[in-house]
Amino acid sequence: MEKTLQVLNELVRDGVLGRYAIGGAMAATFYVEPVLTFDLDVFVLLPEMSSGLVTLEPLYAALRARGYQEASDCVDIEGVPVQFIPAHNELTVEALAQARELHYEQTTTRVLRAEHLLVIALQTGRDKDRERVRLLRDQANLDTEYLGELLRRHRLEGKWMPWKP
Repeated sequence: MEKTLQVLNELVRDGVLGRYAIGGAMAATFYVEPVLTFDLDVFVLLPEMSSGLVTLEPLYAALRARGYQEASDCVDIEGVPVQFIPAHNELTVEALAQARELHYEQTTTRVLRAEHLLVIALQTGRDKDRERVRLLRDQANLDTEYLGELLRRHRLEGKWMPWKP
């Protein structure tokens, strides 16, 4: 995975990506015990087209030029299926802005904060997201004050109430 992260860092340096941060199950492993996952979810800010639309095509083209191929909804980068998720609402844009710089082996990468992972999972609400909420709530060293601010700001306090310890 380290080579995959190095490629992502190159894409930022080359201006193909404005910013990225690891999200999803892989990001959770920076804070809690690992869970089984098959891909690397990467939240991204993409440059806007002149039309105002955001598209993954320039990113995919840059990856194809480097020899990486699309496979379903992922791109195989150094043997790791990577799913790119454009920041699509205020919460994910904020999560990218507040992502932490961490190290994976010798490579610096950006990872969404545990509090953002929890709130994004809460907002999404699938079964696997509910499990992620439980793991993060029980195992991560959460900043409860910051978490409370996030929940209020994104109007998710009601969804959190059944999960609150």
